[in-house]
Amino acid sequence: MTFLDRTTDARKFRHWPGNVEADYIYTSGVAGERFFVALRDEGRMLASRCTACHLDYLPPRMFCEDCFAELTEYLDVPKTGRVAAITAAHIDRTGAQLSHPQVWAFVTFEGIRGGLVHRLLTPPDQARAGTAVRAKLKPRDARTGTIADIEGFEPVRSRF
Repeated sequence: MTFLDRTTDARKFRHWPGNVEADYIYTSGVAGERFFVALRDEGRMLASRCTACHLDYLPPRMFCEDCFAELTEYLDVPKTGRVAAITAAHIDRTGAQLSHPQVWAFVTFEGIRGGLVHRLLTPPDQARAGTAVRAKLKPRDARTGTIADIEGFEPVRSRF
């Protein structure tokens, strides 16, 4: 029986005992690599631009979600974004209790479709949707070309 054949008789299924190696490496793709290299080397975040329908995307991607055009142009993401949504984590990814809650936010940028989910560098009781924020990057020599090059987003202080 091939994978195109269909059966309703469970007795016709076959199996082989044993293990299957499933080693793989996740890659960020062409657009993601460009984003991470610019973040690591220049401290810039990039979005991809669709010249056909005038949409900008973050994270950057290779094709427009609306018109399916190939995206080959990139632009700098504005330095300041806005918190669109927040949540507080009280346990870590292993299930262990955190000593202090971490605040996570979905940060959007004006004129750009999408955004980034990352840590919000503020206490939970001060976290608010609508807060203006900017990315706090690791020092240049500590960056490795991953999303962790951004330490988090910190509120932009008003001068008034």
